[in-house]
Amino acid sequence: MKDLGLYLIITNPALPYHEIAEIAVQNNVKMLQLREKSLNDRDLLKVAHVLREKTADTNTLFAVNDRADIAKLVKADILHLGQNDLSIADARKIVGNDMMIGLSTHSFEQAKNALDLNPAYIGFGPIFKTPTKAVPDPIVGTAKIRSVVDMADKRNIPVVAIGGIFPDNLTDVLHAGARNISMVRYFMESADLNGRIKQITKIINSTRHTDF
Repeated sequence: MKDLGLYLIITNPALPYHEIAEIAVQNNVKMLQLREKSLNDRDLLKVAHVLREKTADTNTLFAVNDRADIAKLVKADILHLGQNDLSIADARKIVGNDMMIGLSTHSFEQAKNALDLNPAYIGFGPIFKTPTKAVPDPIVGTAKIRSVVDMADKRNIPVVAIGGIFPDNLTDVLHAGARNISMVRYFMESADLNGRIKQITKIINSTRHTDF
């Protein structure tokens, strides 16, 4: 996957879930991921059904974070697993062999080990400081991005840079080799999600024309 793209993660959003999904689809966002830790199971399942319905048969893939059971129930495209979640092998017992699985990584060594498992993609970060998680992972910075991307390219596995990315440091992340970007706070905290997606897409496309 050589093109640049956005991976949109829903966490404490300013907009209603259905509206986020509609905007993501309209803008051909690569992936919309549900990562809501505070919802109870029934509410999480309800939201997942809404997002699945809005993204079905579109260019936007739908992912469920952590919860293999809910991913299975709503027939999500992707199950996203963290370092402390189920293993891919155990998750497969729930979601089957057809669902794509993505993995979070927070160091070069974790990225290397994750790539050996042949996931659909890996997340790599946090690139910069971020309060999105209650217990933040250590900052990886931009220095290791290119080596991780080069390693993943050999297996044709996309790498998604994540963590503390905003317009003022986005170009640094792209120059470091990232081609897929997730900007949780910048997108989720704004009521103008559509405008911000267009703004970031413009920056990404501008960087692609000059650097890649």
